[in-house]
Amino acid sequence: MNPRELMRMYTRELNDLVAGRAAPLNLMEVCGTHTVNACRSGVHSLMPENVRLISGPGCPVCVTAQRYIDALVALGRRGDVTILTYGDMIRVAGAGGSLEIVRGEGADVRVVTSTLEGLEIARREPNRQCVFAAVGFETTAPATAAAVLQAASEGLRNFSILPAHKLVLPAMRTLLNDPEVKIDGFVCPGHVSVIIGSEAYRPIVSEYHKPCVVTGFEALQIMQGVLHLSRQIVRGETRLENLYPEAVSAHGNAHAVALIDRVFVPGTSAWRALGEMPESGLDVRDEFAAFDAFRKFDIRLGEDHEPRGCICGKVITGRAVPVECRLFGTVCTPVYAVGPCMVSSEGTCQAWFKYRRHESHRVEREAKEGVR
Repeated sequence: MNPRELMRMYTRELNDLVAGRAAPLNLMEVCGTHTVNACRSGVHSLMPENVRLISGPGCPVCVTAQRYIDALVALGRRGDVTILTYGDMIRVAGAGGSLEIVRGEGADVRVVTSTLEGLEIARREPNRQCVFAAVGFETTAPATAAAVLQAASEGLRNFSILPAHKLVLPAMRTLLNDPEVKIDGFVCPGHVSVIIGSEAYRPIVSEYHKPCVVTGFEALQIMQGVLHLSRQIVRGETRLENLYPEAVSAHGNAHAVALIDRVFVPGTSAWRALGEMPESGLDVRDEFAAFDAFRKFDIRLGEDHEPRGCICGKVITGRAVPVECRLFGTVCTPVYAVGPCMVSSEGTCQAWFKYRRHESHRVEREAKEGVR
């Protein structure tokens, strides 16, 4: 059976499963790549009215707290520090501006594609302190850890990281403990699952009785994941399913996990919209304190100040859809983004702006009427 026929079959079965069901199924995708690909491929348009695919805190740029952005900007304004960052982070604004703005003011801010590139810059310019903005989930944490270990082995004392890595499971638990957020099942993140393994979600299934499905990123794979979750919920089942075995094993990548454990220890981390969560971030071990920019530059995080009118925090916690924001598509666009959900290539708002604007009036009406 070819992919088109499979998609038709999945769609028919999904519609038959939920036909006549009054309560909607709220399925959260905990991955920015799933969000973007579902929007791009039109998977949302295949959903029955009583099946909702809602976005979760799966965009690393979007969940990074405002206070961290402010610390990066302040560090850049020092004049004696080179900030190394992945592309999307440069345009996220804090209370004191963005890295893009301070670069325009003369700060040395450079976009890199890997931690290896950051290390090479530090080697070439030994008289400059180079600080890498270490943002991301378990997916990118191993590369950051490897960079710290390499810098330590070389005695590269002008290289350090400003850690803001996040762990997915504590965020899922926090959402499930919030009575305002309605989640019936999870489309678990694919990239993160490659590292931590599908069995990492077992506590969500056993403790919270919420089905979890790990699936790939193609439209057919996402639809298959939605169908499997819907089957479980309608049948009153609660299981963990791995539909992506070609990339995700039960226990993940042991080498990558060992790298993370070698350099980092779980610690309290501040998330946009979710606040401070214990054991939800990665702190640098004391052994590698010389490569921790927080300690090297005595950085203290301030308070969070969200952009006025921006509802990014509600969007990444499944409380709202982008078109419910009064800034969406007018004041806030990918070119002139107000919030990180529009800045990031994995942000829900940017995905909606690019691929779902034609649905905006219908979705906004349904949201007001309580259909969605």
